[in-house]
Formats: sequence, C-alpha cells, structure tokens
Amino acid sequence: MKYRSPLKVALFTIFSFGIYILFWYVKTKGELNDRGGEIPTAWIWLIPIFGYFYLIYKYSEAVDKVTNQKLSLPLAFILVWLIGGGIGEAILQDTYNKLGEDTHSVSNDPK
Repeated sequence: MKYRSPLKVALFTIFSFGIYILFWYVKTKGELNDRGGEIPTAWIWLIPIFGYFYLIYKYSEAVDKVTNQKLSLPLAFILVWLIGGGIGEAILQDTYNKLGEDTHSVSNDPK
C-alpha cells in the first residue's frame, strides 16, 4: 500500500470539504483490490441507501482481509461510516502504512 500521511488525509479532507476523501477512497480501493480485496465499482453507491451501505461493507470486508484481521470488518465499518470525516480514514491510512512497512521489511529481509 502506498504511504500517505494520516494527518494530511484528515487535513485535506477538512480543507477540501470532503472532496479529497473521494480521491483517497478510489486510490485505496484499487490498492486493496490489488492485494486480494473484492470491492465493486464505486458506481454502486448510486443505488439509494443500499448501494452506499453495500459499498462501505465491501470496503470494510477488504480491509479485514488485506490486513489479516488487524483491523476487523466491524471496526473498519465503524471508522468509515460513523467516524469518517477524514478522522476514520486517517486511522485506516495509518494501518495501511504499517501494512506497507511490514511488506517492505519482509521483502528486504536477506535469507
């Protein structure tokens, strides 16, 4: 996963009135799918109510799978849906950064 500053994720979201977070979700959705997540196209959110919650559920499910349950599905769902606003996403980004560090340390480990 690409390193992004959690503080910048939160601040960019606040200062862009939430527009940045849409960009962030698209980028992280692709990165999660590259690592085995199964998040459908974002256009599904156009289906009233169901589409929005289904997309959040699938995103949270991918977070759970890709992080090997370091960040569980229910917790990821709460971070995205209830906390959100850049704060929940900053917490998710911190987890993604740690996941990226773990990958680098394994790949750079001489055996």
